[in-house]
Amino acid sequence: MRYPIEEAARRAGVEDDSVARYAGLRLVDVGGKGGFSDEDIRRLQVFHMLEQAGLPIDGVAMLVEAGHLSLEFIEAAGQYVWVPLTDRTFAEASESTGIPMETLASIRESLGGVPPNPDDLLGEEELAILDLVEFQRSLGFRLRAIEQALRVHGESLRRMAETEAEWFRSEIVGPILESGRTEQDVAEFTSEIAPRLADLSDQAVLAIYHRQQRHAWSVNIIDGIAMALERAGLHQRAQTIPAMCFLDITGYTRLTEERGDKAAADFAERMRRLVERPAVANGGRAVKWLGDGVMFYFATPKSAVEAAMAMIFAVAEAGLAPAHVGIHAGPVVFREGDYYGHTVNVAARIGDFARPGEILVSQQVVDLVDSESVTFTPIGPVELKGLGDALSLYVADRQHEGLIK
Repeated sequence: MRYPIEEAARRAGVEDDSVARYAGLRLVDVGGKGGFSDEDIRRLQVFHMLEQAGLPIDGVAMLVEAGHLSLEFIEAAGQYVWVPLTDRTFAEASESTGIPMETLASIRESLGGVPPNPDDLLGEEELAILDLVEFQRSLGFRLRAIEQALRVHGESLRRMAETEAEWFRSEIVGPILESGRTEQDVAEFTSEIAPRLADLSDQAVLAIYHRQQRHAWSVNIIDGIAMALERAGLHQRAQTIPAMCFLDITGYTRLTEERGDKAAADFAERMRRLVERPAVANGGRAVKWLGDGVMFYFATPKSAVEAAMAMIFAVAEAGLAPAHVGIHAGPVVFREGDYYGHTVNVAARIGDFARPGEILVSQQVVDLVDSESVTFTPIGPVELKGLGDALSLYVADRQHEGLIK
């Protein structure tokens, strides 16, 4: 399909004079074809992006004209990345759906954009998200819950996209340039692999997401059926209290200062692989990484202690700087992919107090862990910063193994 200059500018989100200027530089070709194509619109978006980044568009045109820069990659990957605007404004969408502008703004923010003005046009991908939001509203979803979910999706996928872009630079662009080839070679190779790579990436992301859905939804399914059985008097669930676990890397700050950020990042990545596996094996999950440590959630204090001992042992076996752990049990609040509350704060403080290679737990954990394989050695009441009353803390260790050094 072909579009006149005004329609092409609108769909690309640029001014009419910018379109004329790019055409004058022969970066887009209207010729006698009767207007601008979908590929041209993607090119217009890319050129506008380059100018916003401060790059001279006439210089880009010179490189293209001299054959030093190919724009084929835009067509190869552009349909997955650059999408046109629609003819529907945010104000119109709000009026027709009854969804407040604030919630509609969360759609654009989830895509990494700034909050829109009412007269801004929605992009095609934003309309796809709007369909989901409309259906959620028809089911009675609270606006706050919708906005929270959009933020979590946006942040998680942003990290995925940035990681993907980084390995593209390190694994494709870097090796090509280091071999003596040029940016033109990079562009040509990108145009060859982009469609296949994009399709496989989409396939892999959906596969991972659906498996994670299976894990998360299974909890809801189990809880729902268990409640039905309880109401029918056919089953009585044991009430469990979750535990929060903070694992910190001893000497991480010093490592960063002595060896640099890259060495510290490599160390943290190796540490991540070592500690996440025991956590998952014991039914836990990493909630967030905090630079020099990680916060885990466990359904039970026993699983938290078992995982912590396995994690400390794995780190020691790998010959890395020792880690230290703090665990506390109690109620928590889950919101936007994170956990909040007094239990989280106490566990963090306990972790800060623990010595290298040590697992410290609260009295609540000791009271709830019934295991002959674990010993708890009291270290007396301890006053922790910001918590007021002293806490009774214990060192957790594997029975007869002397794990804690």
